Amino acid sequence: MSGKIKNRSGANADLTSGGVSCDERILRDCHQLYADPESGLISVAQSVGVTLLPPRKKITVMLMGNHSAGKSSFINWYVEEHIQRTGVAIETQGFSFVTSGRKRESLTGNATLHLYPHFKPLQEFKGVSEYLGTEVCTSRQKRFSLVTFVDSPGLVDGDMKYPFDVDEAIMWLGELCDLILVFFDPMGQALCKRTLNIVERLNEKHGDRLHFYLSKADEAGSESDRQRVMMQIVQELCKRPGLNKCGFDMPTIYIPNPNKPSRCVNQIEEVCRTVEKTINQTVQNTLNSLEKDCEVITEAIADTLAVDRQTGAQNRRARCKGCFMALLGFVVPLALLGLLVLGTLSRELLEMALGPQGTEALSLYLAPVVRGFESLSVEHQLYACGGLVFLSFLLLILARFSFRTRTTLSGRQKRQLQEKLEYVQDVVKSKKKKLYSEYLRQSVGDQDMDM
Repeated sequence: MSGKIKNRSGANADLTSGGVSCDERILRDCHQLYADPESGLISVAQSVGVTLLPPRKKITVMLMGNHSAGKSSFINWYVEEHIQRTGVAIETQGFSFVTSGRKRESLTGNATLHLYPHFKPLQEFKGVSEYLGTEVCTSRQKRFSLVTFVDSPGLVDGDMKYPFDVDEAIMWLGELCDLILVFFDPMGQALCKRTLNIVERLNEKHGDRLHFYLSKADEAGSESDRQRVMMQIVQELCKRPGLNKCGFDMPTIYIPNPNKPSRCVNQIEEVCRTVEKTINQTVQNTLNSLEKDCEVITEAIADTLAVDRQTGAQNRRARCKGCFMALLGFVVPLALLGLLVLGTLSRELLEMALGPQGTEALSLYLAPVVRGFESLSVEHQLYACGGLVFLSFLLLILARFSFRTRTTLSGRQKRQLQEKLEYVQDVVKSKKKKLYSEYLRQSVGDQDMDM
């Protein structure tokens, strides 16, 4: 980032046209605050050695269950378009992503992984890439513009062979999904052991994301038949310790058909409310993460500047120490040379050069050194001179090492860091406060807002 950082508050102006919801705009603006190539939080954080991940603009909802449980039919109903193939046979053999976009399009596995780079580790599961696909449609029904559905393969027991390890692939996707909807089909496949085994494993780590539904409830017969089917499913679930928990709920849902009225209570809107709740929670989590990341970047920049100041002080001390040792290294041989020169000059020449008083003072100070030096034998005098010369070289070598300093930030780099700090504190935090205010105003009156 060169020069002053742009104030992007104008670029992130409110968009009120095009039918964009407040939540969608908040998630999009937050993503832009992170991903902008010039002044985004990711690039700012990288400059101080901090790694950040951009928030997703949509939530990911995975649907799982036995085959013919109505997963694809539910997606078609939610988006109000016929996107996924439906039928009694196993129609979904791989993982199909369904998302909203500008035009209707079908993407293959490679294009899917380019669209969703955070799902690229799926390539490590042998055979999965060939069974990945994405359906892009233009529907904006309900909250589809903020949702990406993941339609998983129908699960069956027995000798059914999958082209990849479907159990582990679903487990891995469960780590990334915000919501996992489990559909139980009342027509004989609800107690599929493979489904129950995966659900039990998912529940160990992500029990809060799991939601159970009795799908195709209108095909379960009379009310007593539905109650009997639900009791069988609940009994089977309760046999598994991880799933035997308080507050278990399994609403009955089915795709409404005006030409086929049913007396069965349809709680399919509960699914929509669950998705809505997850979207709201995601918006709050995104705004909270934005604030936390701003604090992390602010602290990292402050630490970088503090370390640079400390390094600069250490470098100054090192230079002073090096200068002192270099001075001593040069003074010792010069003093020795001075003694030799003064020893060869007559008293008359010294008095002519320094005067009588200067000569007396010089004799007074050098007399002890001269007497001590003359008391040595010639051999010891040579040793003393050699030792002084060696000491001089040693001091010069130490001075050279003392002059070694650590790299510090240039004045331009310090100014850029300070600009980034001001950008995060003034622009990004004020933008976050504004977005949070807009989000809360959807449900709270202006008189209750203290912002």
